[in-house]
Amino acid sequence: MHKGQIVSKEEFLRNSQYAKEEWEGLLVSADTTKKHYNIGVQLDENRILLVDQVPDHEVHHRIHQLVPEITQLQRQHGAHNDLQNYQ
Repeated sequence: MHKGQIVSKEEFLRNSQYAKEEWEGLLVSADTTKKHYNIGVQLDENRILLVDQVPDHEVHHRIHQLVPEITQLQRQHGAHNDLQNYQ
């Protein structure tokens, strides 16, 4: 996976021992094989836009930067309003 790529939710969570929805529509997963965190915006039930990959000491800072951009990123990438957590 690389930044800017749209991946399945399954792929986004692969190799992850930790995954959390930090904010509505913003997912974070720990990639244990690459030793970094993947930060993604959920576009619909099964599609995630990978927006960044950061080391653990940058996760909270990057999340706070991205929160105001979630809706805009979803619109730019054709998000559907069927996020499974909020039906």
